[in-house]
Amino acid sequence: MTAGNIVLFPGQGAQYVGMAKVLVEQFANARNLFDRAREFLGFDLLDICINGPVERLNATDISQPAIFVSSLAALESLRLLNPDAVEEAKATAGLSLGEYTALAFAGVFNFEDGLSLVKTRGEAMQAAATATPSAMASVLLLDRERLESICQSVRSSRGIVSIANYLCPGNLVVSGVREAVFAVEESAQAAGAKTVRLAVAGAFHTPIMQPAVEKLTRKMASIKFMPARIPVWSNVTGKPHEADPDAIAALLARQVVEPVLWEDSIQGILGTVADHRFYEVGPGKVLTGLMKRIQRKAECVSIPA
Repeated sequence: MTAGNIVLFPGQGAQYVGMAKVLVEQFANARNLFDRAREFLGFDLLDICINGPVERLNATDISQPAIFVSSLAALESLRLLNPDAVEEAKATAGLSLGEYTALAFAGVFNFEDGLSLVKTRGEAMQAAATATPSAMASVLLLDRERLESICQSVRSSRGIVSIANYLCPGNLVVSGVREAVFAVEESAQAAGAKTVRLAVAGAFHTPIMQPAVEKLTRKMASIKFMPARIPVWSNVTGKPHEADPDAIAALLARQVVEPVLWEDSIQGILGTVADHRFYEVGPGKVLTGLMKRIQRKAECVSIPA
């Protein structure tokens, strides 16, 4: 069992108007990333991060590049203030979109290629969501088996719905066509759960996103993937990616239609990295909150964007 730091990166939903403002004021390397993003994207992503409007920042095709760049900008602050935390990292993981940030951190692709992938992912997922009215909802205080049973029962009559995110004990997310998600919410509440409808464009991590897989696969064919320099834990398998770059790309494409095994990934990391300290790098503190539900005694330091 190795010992060292683990760097975690947040996913979509962590964004907020005003993020990255302090970073770019204090760290030249952070501002440089946004300058490069502006040149690559053809618009001022930093201005949207800082000034909004919130509706534009929350759009899938904007929020995904915004979180990717903001998280890497926060990483630059950590690199300067606590270089050992970065240099001695033994593993990395990211929640959904955050897996792309983790792969960039691990050297699987460079900043511009990662941004290109994230841009394509956001646009493709937005398009797939627009094509099929769909929804996502958090389900709290219900175990996996009970919620899986509810989804299976609803799916037979209402259409696509499944657990999209296995976040931590008692915190799951369902995703699917609207009517099916609403029916799952009703049944879950009757079983004693609390539910919260999520403000997202559509049914991420379900077959509804299949058109996005096809677009991502085409984009990935133009990107040079390298072996990761440290283990990167896959959302799809809940295990480290293989060394084969083609295998990494294949799993990354599948990620948008398959559930995020976040709890499994964290439990796996806890079982392989001793004397661990986690760093949540990027906007929000969602991952820190999840960590406390998975392993209460694990230390998790937030490095904000």
